[in-house]
Amino acid sequence: MELLERGAVIPDPLIPYLEVDRSKPRHECWVTGHMVAGLDGTAAIGGRVGALSTRPDQALFRRMRQIADVVLVGAETVRREGYSPIQLSAPAQTQRRVRGQSPNPPVAVVSRSLEFDWSAKIFSRAPAETRTIIVTCETADPERLAAAQHVAEIVVAGHDRVEPAAAMTALADLGHGVVLCEGGPRWLGELVAADRLDELCLSVSPLMGGDPLPVSVTPSGAGVARFGLKGTLVEDDTVFLRYEVAPPEGPRHE
Repeated sequence: MELLERGAVIPDPLIPYLEVDRSKPRHECWVTGHMVAGLDGTAAIGGRVGALSTRPDQALFRRMRQIADVVLVGAETVRREGYSPIQLSAPAQTQRRVRGQSPNPPVAVVSRSLEFDWSAKIFSRAPAETRTIIVTCETADPERLAAAQHVAEIVVAGHDRVEPAAAMTALADLGHGVVLCEGGPRWLGELVAADRLDELCLSVSPLMGGDPLPVSVTPSGAGVARFGLKGTLVEDDTVFLRYEVAPPEGPRHE
């Protein structure tokens, strides 16, 4: 056992995340989950993640989008949190151009029902070069799908549900090598169950008593995924943990 202590102040908390090599994913693309939880594991307060997030977490959350080729979000999270097209700072856009990325990543929304207000900012204000992507399935309502095609790029990934592996393949085929998943808990659980989560960046907020909803909701029958701790940061009373999926365990010898 080791004692973790507060150490030297780093000049920019994003640097440790930018330095991670995400060029060799295990599957179609590298998938990073970025979530915040209270001390009791809760993922929201009053249905909103923003109420759970602290000032340091909010600052890092916005900046973490710099690592992504596309930001992936579940439909309910988009509705509750009022998502808008992503607009990074000018220095971040310059750094992304140097790395061969687009200035801003598009948002990809996972939805089977396609029950959206198509005038919402996430659709109506998205620039042509980063048009919002909707990831849906073959059995989506035809009328809603037709309406969606006017305001978003459509990706079909699965028959009667959005299948994580098919969704990641489709995003990779569009040139998105690094996918940043910002929730919600059920979609994150689907990614874990499908063995598509490579990295989890978890902010631990010094709060308890939120909604009875965990960071990840695992589908019934899913196995256990194991991760290794790769990095820790702390600011004020918020702890930032970075995990990567652990390699498969070899056969045990008696």
